[in-house]
Amino acid sequence: MSAPLYEVRNISKKYGSVVALDGADFQIHAGEIVGLVGDNGAGKSTLVKCLSGAHKPTSGSIFLDGAEVTWDSPRDAIEAGVETLYQDSGLAPHLTVSANVFLGREKYLSGPLGKLGFLDNKAMNKEAHEDLDRVGIAVPASNRSVSQLSGGQRQAVAIGRAVSWASKVIILDEPTNHLGARQAGEVLEVMKAARAKGLGVVFISHTLPHVLQVTDRIVVLRLGKIVANAPTSEFDAEKLLGTITGLNQVQ
Repeated sequence: MSAPLYEVRNISKKYGSVVALDGADFQIHAGEIVGLVGDNGAGKSTLVKCLSGAHKPTSGSIFLDGAEVTWDSPRDAIEAGVETLYQDSGLAPHLTVSANVFLGREKYLSGPLGKLGFLDNKAMNKEAHEDLDRVGIAVPASNRSVSQLSGGQRQAVAIGRAVSWASKVIILDEPTNHLGARQAGEVLEVMKAARAKGLGVVFISHTLPHVLQVTDRIVVLRLGKIVANAPTSEFDAEKLLGTITGLNQVQ
Protein backbone atom coordinates (compact mmCIF):
# COMPACT_ATOMS: atom_id res chain seq x y z
CA MET A 1 0.00 0.00 0.00
CA SER A 2 1.13 3.58 -0.66
CA ALA A 3 2.39 5.81 2.13
CA PRO A 4 -0.29 7.34 4.37
CA LEU A 5 -1.76 10.65 3.28
CA TYR A 6 -2.30 11.77 6.87
CA GLU A 7 -1.13 10.18 10.08
CA VAL A 8 -0.34 10.65 13.73
CA ARG A 9 2.42 8.70 15.43
CA ASN A 10 2.52 7.87 19.14
CA ILE A 11 0.21 10.76 19.90
CA SER A 12 -0.86 11.48 23.47
CA LYS A 13 -3.04 14.16 24.99
CA LYS A 14 -3.35 14.94 28.68
CA TYR A 15 -5.71 17.31 30.43
CA GLY A 16 -4.07 17.72 33.82
CA SER A 17 -3.95 14.22 35.30
CA VAL A 18 -6.48 12.86 32.77
CA VAL A 19 -4.97 10.92 29.86
CA ALA A 20 -7.39 11.25 26.92
CA LEU A 21 -5.03 9.72 24.32
CA ASP A 22 -2.22 7.33 25.14
CA GLY A 23 0.36 6.67 22.42
CA ALA A 24 -2.11 6.34 19.54
CA ASP A 25 -1.06 5.67 15.93
CA PHE A 26 -3.59 6.52 13.23
CA GLN A 27 -3.28 6.62 9.42
CA ILE A 28 -5.51 7.49 6.50
CA HIS A 29 -4.70 6.91 2.82
CA ALA A 30 -5.95 8.78 -0.24
CA GLY A 31 -9.18 7.27 -1.57
CA GLU A 32 -9.93 5.44 1.67
CA ILE A 33 -12.75 5.67 4.21
CA VAL A 34 -11.61 4.79 7.72
CA GLY A 35 -14.15 4.26 10.48
CA LEU A 36 -13.09 5.57 13.87
CA VAL A 37 -15.19 3.98 16.60
CA GLY A 38 -15.21 3.55 20.34
CA ASP A 39 -17.41 3.94 23.38
CA ASN A 40 -18.06 7.31 25.04
CA GLY A 41 -14.82 8.50 26.62
CA ALA A 42 -12.66 6.32 24.38
CA GLY A 43 -10.73 9.32 23.03
CA LYS A 44 -12.38 9.77 19.62
CA SER A 45 -13.22 13.46 20.09
CA THR A 46 -9.74 14.21 21.39
CA LEU A 47 -8.12 12.48 18.41
CA VAL A 48 -10.38 14.39 16.02
CA LYS A 49 -9.47 17.68 17.69
CA CYS A 50 -5.76 16.89 17.28
CA LEU A 51 -6.26 15.91 13.64
CA SER A 52 -8.27 19.06 12.93
CA GLY A 53 -5.88 21.46 14.66
CA ALA A 54 -8.33 22.37 17.42
CA HIS A 55 -6.04 20.90 20.11
CA LYS A 56 -2.30 20.40 20.24
CA PRO A 57 -1.14 16.94 21.34
CA THR A 58 0.88 16.70 24.52
CA SER A 59 3.36 14.46 22.70
CA GLY A 60 3.70 12.64 19.39
CA SER A 61 3.90 13.75 15.77
CA ILE A 62 1.51 14.60 12.93
CA PHE A 63 2.40 14.01 9.28
CA LEU A 64 0.68 15.19 6.09
CA ASP A 65 1.97 13.85 2.77
CA GLY A 66 4.96 12.45 4.63
CA ALA A 67 6.05 15.79 6.06
CA GLU A 68 5.77 16.57 9.76
CA VAL A 69 3.33 19.39 10.50
CA THR A 70 2.27 21.41 13.51
CA TRP A 71 -1.19 22.94 13.66
CA ASP A 72 -1.51 26.15 15.68
CA SER A 73 -5.20 26.42 14.87
CA PRO A 74 -7.92 24.71 12.79
CA ARG A 75 -7.26 27.33 10.10
CA ASP A 76 -3.78 25.88 9.58
CA ALA A 77 -5.24 22.42 8.95
CA ILE A 78 -7.95 23.80 6.66
CA GLU A 79 -5.44 25.70 4.57
CA ALA A 80 -3.40 22.49 4.23
CA GLY A 81 -6.46 20.65 2.87
CA VAL A 82 -7.90 19.04 6.02
CA GLU A 83 -11.60 19.80 6.55
CA THR A 84 -13.58 18.75 9.63
CA LEU A 85 -17.35 18.56 9.97
CA TYR A 86 -18.58 18.21 13.54
CA GLN A 87 -22.00 16.98 14.65
CA ASP A 88 -23.24 20.55 14.52
CA SER A 89 -22.95 21.10 10.77
CA GLY A 90 -22.37 24.85 11.18
CA LEU A 91 -24.86 25.80 8.45
CA ALA A 92 -26.65 29.15 8.59
CA PRO A 93 -30.34 28.26 8.02
CA HIS A 94 -31.34 31.76 6.92
CA LEU A 95 -28.76 31.81 4.11
CA THR A 96 -28.99 30.11 0.73
CA VAL A 97 -27.28 26.85 -0.14
CA SER A 98 -24.62 28.65 -2.19
CA ALA A 99 -24.01 31.21 0.57
CA ASN A 100 -23.41 28.32 2.98
CA VAL A 101 -21.06 26.54 0.58
CA PHE A 102 -19.01 29.73 0.33
CA LEU A 103 -19.43 30.78 3.97
CA GLY A 104 -16.17 32.41 5.04
CA ARG A 105 -14.81 32.13 1.47
CA GLU A 106 -17.18 34.45 -0.35
CA LYS A 107 -16.57 35.61 -3.91
CA TYR A 108 -16.84 39.33 -4.61
CA LEU A 109 -17.69 41.18 -7.80
CA SER A 110 -14.74 42.48 -9.75
CA GLY A 111 -14.05 46.19 -9.88
CA PRO A 112 -15.30 48.94 -7.57
CA LEU A 113 -18.43 47.06 -6.46
CA GLY A 114 -16.34 44.17 -5.17
CA LYS A 115 -14.15 46.57 -3.23
CA LEU A 116 -17.31 47.91 -1.62
CA GLY A 117 -18.23 44.41 -0.47
CA PHE A 118 -20.79 43.38 -3.09
CA LEU A 119 -20.90 39.60 -3.52
CA ASP A 120 -20.84 37.76 -6.84
CA ASN A 121 -23.98 35.73 -6.09
CA LYS A 122 -24.34 34.52 -9.66
CA ALA A 123 -20.87 32.97 -9.70
CA MET A 124 -21.33 31.44 -6.24
CA ASN A 125 -24.72 29.95 -7.21
CA LYS A 126 -23.20 28.39 -10.32
CA GLU A 127 -20.10 27.01 -8.59
CA ALA A 128 -22.05 25.73 -5.59
CA HIS A 129 -24.45 23.86 -7.87
CA GLU A 130 -21.54 22.33 -9.81
CA ASP A 131 -19.65 21.38 -6.62
CA LEU A 132 -22.66 19.72 -5.01
CA ASP A 133 -23.63 17.97 -8.23
CA ARG A 134 -20.09 16.62 -8.55
CA VAL A 135 -20.42 14.78 -5.25
CA GLY A 136 -23.94 13.56 -5.97
CA ILE A 137 -25.98 15.99 -3.88
CA ALA A 138 -29.35 16.77 -5.41
CA VAL A 139 -30.49 20.18 -4.14
CA PRO A 140 -33.46 21.79 -5.93
CA ALA A 141 -31.66 25.12 -6.32
CA SER A 142 -28.42 26.53 -4.94
CA ASN A 143 -30.20 29.83 -4.29
CA ARG A 144 -32.75 28.10 -2.03
CA SER A 145 -32.71 28.79 1.70
CA VAL A 146 -31.16 26.03 3.81
CA SER A 147 -34.14 26.31 6.17
CA GLN A 148 -36.29 24.83 3.37
CA LEU A 149 -34.21 21.65 3.13
CA SER A 150 -34.74 18.33 4.88
CA GLY A 151 -32.40 17.19 7.62
CA GLY A 152 -30.65 14.83 5.25
CA GLN A 153 -30.27 17.50 2.58
CA ARG A 154 -28.83 19.94 5.13
CA GLN A 155 -26.27 17.40 6.29
CA ALA A 156 -25.45 16.50 2.70
CA VAL A 157 -24.90 20.17 1.88
CA ALA A 158 -22.61 20.53 4.91
CA ILE A 159 -20.59 17.50 3.82
CA GLY A 160 -20.63 18.69 0.21
CA ARG A 161 -19.22 22.02 1.32
CA ALA A 162 -16.40 20.26 3.17
CA VAL A 163 -15.75 17.92 0.25
CA SER A 164 -15.69 20.75 -2.28
CA TRP A 165 -13.08 22.66 -0.27
CA ALA A 166 -10.99 19.77 1.06
CA SER A 167 -7.98 18.85 -1.06
CA LYS A 168 -6.64 15.99 1.07
CA VAL A 169 -8.69 14.81 4.07
CA ILE A 170 -12.25 15.20 5.33
CA ILE A 171 -13.13 14.28 8.93
CA LEU A 172 -16.82 13.60 9.61
CA ASP A 173 -18.04 13.43 13.21
CA GLU A 174 -21.36 11.53 13.46
CA PRO A 175 -22.68 12.79 10.09
CA THR A 176 -25.63 10.35 10.04
CA ASN A 177 -26.70 10.99 13.62
CA HIS A 178 -30.46 11.65 14.01
CA LEU A 179 -31.15 10.99 10.31
CA GLY A 180 -33.69 8.58 8.88
CA ALA A 181 -32.65 5.59 6.78
CA ARG A 182 -33.10 7.32 3.41
CA GLN A 183 -31.40 10.53 4.52
CA ALA A 184 -28.51 8.61 6.08
CA GLY A 185 -28.14 6.70 2.82
CA GLU A 186 -27.75 9.98 0.96
CA VAL A 187 -24.99 11.05 3.32
CA LEU A 188 -23.17 7.72 2.93
CA GLU A 189 -23.27 8.14 -0.84
CA VAL A 190 -21.65 11.57 -0.50
CA MET A 191 -18.89 9.94 1.52
CA LYS A 192 -18.34 7.43 -1.27
CA ALA A 193 -18.13 10.32 -3.74
CA ALA A 194 -15.46 11.94 -1.57
CA ARG A 195 -13.50 8.67 -1.61
CA ALA A 196 -13.85 8.48 -5.40
CA LYS A 197 -12.48 12.02 -5.57
CA GLY A 198 -9.31 10.70 -3.93
CA LEU A 199 -9.85 12.21 -0.50
CA GLY A 200 -9.04 10.43 2.71
CA VAL A 201 -12.27 10.19 4.72
CA VAL A 202 -12.36 9.70 8.50
CA PHE A 203 -15.84 8.58 9.59
CA ILE A 204 -16.60 8.80 13.33
CA SER A 205 -19.87 7.10 14.26
CA HIS A 206 -21.73 5.14 16.91
CA THR A 207 -23.98 3.69 14.19
CA LEU A 208 -22.05 0.49 13.54
CA PRO A 209 -24.13 -0.72 10.55
CA HIS A 210 -23.20 2.49 8.70
CA VAL A 211 -19.54 2.00 9.59
CA LEU A 212 -19.61 -1.58 8.33
CA GLN A 213 -21.44 -0.53 5.17
CA VAL A 214 -19.21 2.26 3.90
CA THR A 215 -15.70 1.97 5.33
CA ASP A 216 -12.58 0.25 4.00
CA ARG A 217 -10.87 -0.04 7.37
CA ILE A 218 -11.91 0.32 11.00
CA VAL A 219 -9.88 1.70 13.91
CA VAL A 220 -11.17 1.09 17.43
CA LEU A 221 -10.24 3.30 20.38
CA ARG A 222 -10.70 2.23 23.98
CA LEU A 223 -9.58 4.25 27.01
CA GLY A 224 -7.34 6.43 24.86
CA LYS A 225 -5.55 3.55 23.11
CA ILE A 226 -5.90 2.01 19.65
CA VAL A 227 -7.00 -1.57 20.32
CA ALA A 228 -7.82 -2.60 16.75
CA ASN A 229 -6.88 -1.48 13.24
CA ALA A 230 -8.06 -3.86 10.52
CA PRO A 231 -9.90 -4.05 7.17
CA THR A 232 -13.65 -3.77 7.52
CA SER A 233 -13.99 -7.21 5.96
CA GLU A 234 -12.56 -8.71 9.17
CA PHE A 235 -15.50 -7.44 11.22
CA ASP A 236 -19.15 -8.21 11.57
CA ALA A 237 -21.50 -6.36 13.93
CA GLU A 238 -20.94 -8.76 16.83
CA LYS A 239 -17.16 -8.79 16.51
CA LEU A 240 -16.96 -5.00 16.17
CA LEU A 241 -19.14 -4.45 19.23
CA GLY A 242 -17.06 -6.94 21.20
CA THR A 243 -13.88 -5.10 20.22
CA ILE A 244 -15.33 -1.76 21.29
CA THR A 245 -16.46 -3.09 24.66
CA GLY A 246 -13.33 -5.15 25.28
CA LEU A 247 -14.89 -8.60 24.98
CA ASN A 248 -12.52 -9.41 22.12
CA GLN A 249 -9.69 -7.73 20.24
CA VAL A 250 -8.41 -7.70 16.65
CA GLN A 251 -4.68 -7.56 16.15
